[in-house]
Amino acid sequence: MTAFSRGAWLTASLALATSISGRASAATEPGSLQNPLEKAEDCRECHAFANPPDHAGEPNVSPIAWAGGMMANAARDPVFWAGVAIAAQDMPGETDSCVRCHAPRAFVAGRDGATAIDDLEPDDLSGVDCDTCHRMIDDGMTPPGDAHYTIDDMVGDAGDVPKQGPWSYDGGDKPMHSWVVGDLLGRSEHCGTCHDVTTGRDRLDARGQPVGAKFNEQRTYSEWLASAYAAQGLDFKSCQDCHMPAVDNVAGCAEFNGQGTFHPTGGRRHDLAGANRRMVEILKSLYGSEGSGDIEDAYFDLALAGIDLSLGAAATLEVTAPAEIDLQAGIDAWGVKVTNNTGHKLPTGYSEGRVMWLEVTATYMSEVVYASGRWIAGEGLEGDAQQRTYEAIAVHQQTGATNHLLLNDYWQVDSRIPPKGLQAGLETDPVGDRYALLPDETWPNWDEVVYTFGPQGVLDVTPGEPDVLDLRVRLLYVINTPTYLEFLASENHTNSAGADAQALFPVDPDPLVLAEWTASVPATGLVQEAETSDSSDGTSDGTGDAPTTSATAGSSSGTESTGATPTSTTADATDSATTSGQTGGDDGCGCRQQSGPAGGLALLLLALGRRRRTRR
Repeated sequence: MTAFSRGAWLTASLALATSISGRASAATEPGSLQNPLEKAEDCRECHAFANPPDHAGEPNVSPIAWAGGMMANAARDPVFWAGVAIAAQDMPGETDSCVRCHAPRAFVAGRDGATAIDDLEPDDLSGVDCDTCHRMIDDGMTPPGDAHYTIDDMVGDAGDVPKQGPWSYDGGDKPMHSWVVGDLLGRSEHCGTCHDVTTGRDRLDARGQPVGAKFNEQRTYSEWLASAYAAQGLDFKSCQDCHMPAVDNVAGCAEFNGQGTFHPTGGRRHDLAGANRRMVEILKSLYGSEGSGDIEDAYFDLALAGIDLSLGAAATLEVTAPAEIDLQAGIDAWGVKVTNNTGHKLPTGYSEGRVMWLEVTATYMSEVVYASGRWIAGEGLEGDAQQRTYEAIAVHQQTGATNHLLLNDYWQVDSRIPPKGLQAGLETDPVGDRYALLPDETWPNWDEVVYTFGPQGVLDVTPGEPDVLDLRVRLLYVINTPTYLEFLASENHTNSAGADAQALFPVDPDPLVLAEWTASVPATGLVQEAETSDSSDGTSDGTGDAPTTSATAGSSSGTESTGATPTSTTADATDSATTSGQTGGDDGCGCRQQSGPAGGLALLLLALGRRRRTRR
């Protein structure tokens, strides 16, 4: 595959976007299969096994490792069903496309009208399961997207429908089912079947005029297709290369495991790691050993470990921080560059309730002096003037309503970081003024921001000793914000799915940490207590003892720049994907941002007052 030109990509994008209204397709429709999909439970009999010796100690490589991930649990996801209920209220009869993707077994069996999990049969809960993927074929007509899969329904010589796969068994041991070599399973187009989503609404521009395409609700596959990773060459990576890493010397099934019968081309892991860690934790509590017991905890744990690795590789931080900070002068340039290492936008996919952002903090003796992008307990993002978020916000332009997936017709903003080499095109362009095209007419796969903070009056609690500020930058991510969960609960007039989903999440979820950078730098210009005793509040007790807390404050208006100061350090994404995003303050109340020196003085006096009240 070669890279698209800008014009060719735009043409292809428009064709994809308009195909929903009249595509030439042989896609499988409800009730059309003569040979039902086999149950994943039946596949488990041969395809669940311990790792062969060559992979001892590594994540489980058996195909049934799929069981703990989001693909296997797409039909169990409570947030999905909460969204479906509202979508069915907005556009009755249009949610069959949701079922088509999340519960293929239900869709092809004719249960495409399901709008609640209770409408499914028990076997439907296996989500995107073994037969869905291994009987899917390229019909030569149906473009990727909208879960318009074509399921092979032709019985072979062995009396069953062959399983599609990359392996040929000529001259070796044969599996217990018939098989056929097909390359779709190893191509990104296979993933693109579901990971591009177009709704029936006309997409509008800022003036409310149609742009000539249907609304591009999700474009994960198209983002990859227009990126540098889709072009053959050194940068090439398929979806499978990242989400189903290759492993050498694996046995395809338990029958061959431990017998030295390995396929020469190896295989791929099946835990299909993404980013939705919190949901996998919830699913484990519902369906693992502490819940219904339908799925072994080991598979959920495997999925969680894979997600942590995926998150840790998603982005890189480069930080240009001052070598020393004079608190009397403030900080005039604290630069941060975030680079997207994935093959799609970061974040990608379903946009409602998802936000990634930068958190920067400078603390003295564990108290926050400067900050931007803090997650406040019980409230969410602080919303300071310099806060840098990465998100996509879609709206119904006529009413301004957000989060109504089947009503959305206008992208208000799309500040998500593009993948490397993303070519300009209507379907995948960012929306807003965050990014500018590079000379080769591709979008940058990074974002740069420079933070500035004003002077602060911070009380020196260690007189005569050197002082330091502890600096930290984190790239944080929340899927399903408390605000979105509240929307799902309050807007649902059909059933309790929204309230049920909301109840499964903590009131204050810990953000996921994608990358982190830390440093400690010398601090000068701290205020000595003697300098404030005469001007504080007239109640000084004259003891001169240091207060028990230091002043805390954020600061001034921010500026945006792509420049950098002479020195910088780089922090690759960390593996600590479960680290809490809470920082500083008493549940956020004691360290709200104050603008300018006056805010710092007020907090300094507050610190002195606290000390005196404590002594009383």
